Amino acid sequence: MVSPWLAELLAEAHRLLPGLFLLLGCVLPCRAETRPNILFILTDDQGPHAASYLGNKELPTPHLDQLAAEGAVLKNAFCVTPVCSPSRASIVTSRYGTELGILDWINPKTQTELGLDPQSTTWMELLQKNGYVTGLMGKWHLGTAPRFHPTLTGYTEFMGFLDGGRPTRDVVLEISGQNKPTTGFIVDVVTDGAIEFLKSHRSDTFALSVHYREPHRSWLPAPDEDVEPFRDLVPTLPPSETPGVDEELVRKWIREYYISCRSVDRSVGRLMQTLKEQGLDENTIVIFTSDHGYNTGHHGIFHKGNASWMLKENPPAQWSDINANRRPNMFDQSLRVPAIVRWPKVVKPGTVVERTVSHLDWYPTLLAMTGTAASSPDPVRGRSIVPLLKGEPIEWSDDLYCEYSMREGATVDMRCWRTPEWKLSIDFRHRDRDEMFDLRHDPAESTNLIRSDRRDVQEMRESLTQKIQAKMKEIGDPLFATLPPEPSESH
Repeated sequence: MVSPWLAELLAEAHRLLPGLFLLLGCVLPCRAETRPNILFILTDDQGPHAASYLGNKELPTPHLDQLAAEGAVLKNAFCVTPVCSPSRASIVTSRYGTELGILDWINPKTQTELGLDPQSTTWMELLQKNGYVTGLMGKWHLGTAPRFHPTLTGYTEFMGFLDGGRPTRDVVLEISGQNKPTTGFIVDVVTDGAIEFLKSHRSDTFALSVHYREPHRSWLPAPDEDVEPFRDLVPTLPPSETPGVDEELVRKWIREYYISCRSVDRSVGRLMQTLKEQGLDENTIVIFTSDHGYNTGHHGIFHKGNASWMLKENPPAQWSDINANRRPNMFDQSLRVPAIVRWPKVVKPGTVVERTVSHLDWYPTLLAMTGTAASSPDPVRGRSIVPLLKGEPIEWSDDLYCEYSMREGATVDMRCWRTPEWKLSIDFRHRDRDEMFDLRHDPAESTNLIRSDRRDVQEMRESLTQKIQAKMKEIGDPLFATLPPEPSESH
């Protein structure tokens, strides 16, 4: 026989049970809704000096400065290929360009059948499967054929352009699946599209990529409000170990480049203001970075890994497959990128991460940030930087492996290993172009020690060469099979 008090308790539980299930039904979706949104801002050709928060007082970038102050600055962030297409492929797949068959920037005129294989797993695809609404506004540059379309690679919505370039104003963009002419500066049109996405999906859990063409050349024309701060600027030239720099032309180009960087900063400000107005700023992780670094007169060159000389007279041509005006390189100025992560209530404002990170790390980091399972048969080459952002203790290697098989404008096969102290760059196609730098005493990479008879240089050169070849073998680099055996193996 059930006691009266127990019977009363059971009756009360039965009365409350429907409400309890209703409450649980609310709690689970509410927890899902607390997953952070993602705003991933990627610029094109923004060097590691191209913002005032990076120490460049000639280039005021108040909105990037504020973003940096409110989040974490990654001081040693790098791409793994210093040119557009393979770098972008690494960002979305956490794999090297050689693994994906994307070696250089994809030329839409000659490489219409090249692009990112839709069978490759991207972080956008995994977030999409995890309930995220995903969008891309701006530049794709991972294939123009229909089978490479970004909506087949993890993006729910796309507005922008598939190839690598557009003029700065009055351009044709793909909008709602149709190519349509637009009016105004492309930087503003892309930002307008991003703002519309944020407003229309404010009640969803979203991951929005905003890929600006800026500050890619050409830089002009530009909005008057971005031109005005630099109208009378006489830019300071970066130091160069190469004599004979065309100073007048370099200053002109720097000034125009800064104007384009200013357009980016203003646009970031518009995006951040929209997040605040829509009540999204506290639950949206904002990531800002660039596809690769950029030289603006550094080393006597302009552009990235496929740089051009900026000299009054170019050096004599030494190789038949490298144009005389080209200077292929793996300088830090080409590899290092600006990087900021704003993650409210998780990353302390003013955090500075000193450890070496790369574009390969964004994939596992975004999965960790959003609680998304890494369900893919593809290898993941990067590491989650979440512990670094939170200041948690973790074992971390600061070694970096980079590659660039340049095919447009020159034919080179460069592979590079970098530590905080040393750096070796090998061009396996032109071994007399190898470069070795002591980064401890020469962070500007002004003195090539490749032919030095210093014992420490020779020992480190041998060690880094072995590391390069081991990594090439690990990732299945097709170039590895063509290498001659090491001298130690031939005796």
